[in-house]
Amino acid sequence: MSLPPETRTAETGVIHDIGYRGYTGPRLGRGYATRSLFTQGLRAAYGLGRSGRSKVLPMLVLAVLTLPAVVIVALAIVQDRSELPLDYPSYPSALGLVVELFVAAQAPVLMSRDLRYNTVPLYFSRPITRGDYVRAKFGAMAVAMMLLMTAPMVVLYLGAVLGGMPFGHNTAHFLYGLAAAVLYALVYSAVGLLIAASTPRRGFGVAAIMGFLVVSQGIAIVILGIAGGLDGPVPPESANWVGLLSPGWLVEGLVNRLFGLGSAGELHAPGALGVTVFALEAAVIVAGSYGLLRRRYRGI
Repeated sequence: MSLPPETRTAETGVIHDIGYRGYTGPRLGRGYATRSLFTQGLRAAYGLGRSGRSKVLPMLVLAVLTLPAVVIVALAIVQDRSELPLDYPSYPSALGLVVELFVAAQAPVLMSRDLRYNTVPLYFSRPITRGDYVRAKFGAMAVAMMLLMTAPMVVLYLGAVLGGMPFGHNTAHFLYGLAAAVLYALVYSAVGLLIAASTPRRGFGVAAIMGFLVVSQGIAIVILGIAGGLDGPVPPESANWVGLLSPGWLVEGLVNRLFGLGSAGELHAPGALGVTVFALEAAVIVAGSYGLLRRRYRGI
């Protein structure tokens, strides 16, 4: 039975000693925090550590990109060919739309979510700087792209070597393929992250990145047709300059010329001047996007 109000004792505050102590452990510093952010970004690009739904798209893209390599190797071995029907550096460009889908879908995962949920200021309350943040995100996206394109080339290489194809030729062209994958990863990551960092909405980021890549390539195809590049098996040399209009074609043309790959009818940087201009544009895209990303986060 409850007591009448006038008979209750007055409530008083109580301070409990819960044993709170200040942190006395090791301070791991900026380097550790930056590496942790890089690792977290790389895992996020493949949906690791997140829900099963987050893994579907990146793993599906990885499977779609790798399965054709298995088929190519199997057919080459069955037909007793001395070379693979598709060269290593040409593989990322042959499945370029799948590679572009990956960067369009996963770049906003790394950048837009932090903006949408206002977690960026929390990162900067730690020892890492804005430059560390951008460097970690850029590195994570580039390595994720690199792994995506390297996996099918490893399948091609192992299948070719184990299938008895020339070891020296395949090793050299596998290294060309790795160099091409690095260039594709840097250019695509630069474009994708810069666009993704401009909006906190992931859907807008995906549409904007995919739209930019598709539209730029569509414009390049139209201009290539106007320049006579679609009329015959060997287009005029000047038509190859159209590669400057599309990030994917830019890298493809540069790689073909640098390593002497492809036939005369395939896209390549026209001459020494073309190599210089193509390489300069790729460097400007990567360095310029990185600089603009740092500027984007300077005010946050």
